[in-house]
Amino acid sequence: MARSHDPKGSGGLSQRQLRVGEQVRHALAQLLQRGEIRDDVLERTVISVSEVRMSPDLRIANCFISPLGDIDPQIVIKALASHARFIRGRMAPSLRQLKYMPEFRFRADTSFDNFSRIDALLRSPEVARDLVHDEDDGEDATSRNGDE
Repeated sequence: MARSHDPKGSGGLSQRQLRVGEQVRHALAQLLQRGEIRDDVLERTVISVSEVRMSPDLRIANCFISPLGDIDPQIVIKALASHARFIRGRMAPSLRQLKYMPEFRFRADTSFDNFSRIDALLRSPEVARDLVHDEDDGEDATSRNGDE
């Protein structure tokens, strides 16, 4: 049976893509933690590698990173992209089971921004008011059922 490919790359990742992506994420995090890349921006920034999504042929690794602190993520992404060949070479021993060493592409991880925006929406007075009305309706229904 043929697998259908999700063109957006959002949820149709294979088990192999997920497993290799996690291996790449772990190896990249270790490389950044050891401080092997000689770059002023990277040496003074703590970088979190939240996810690595592999292409279906495992030749491209999209690395989602977020710098911790007040630094612009685009500056860190440019620094990482300028050292992508060095990173690729240093990762080779950790990923020697792969047939091809993937090309690394760095992206800003915006999921934390999305989480905080959703949290702010849930805490807004309008939503809180609606939640109170929904809870009151639920209690009335429960008390009515208990009376019967």
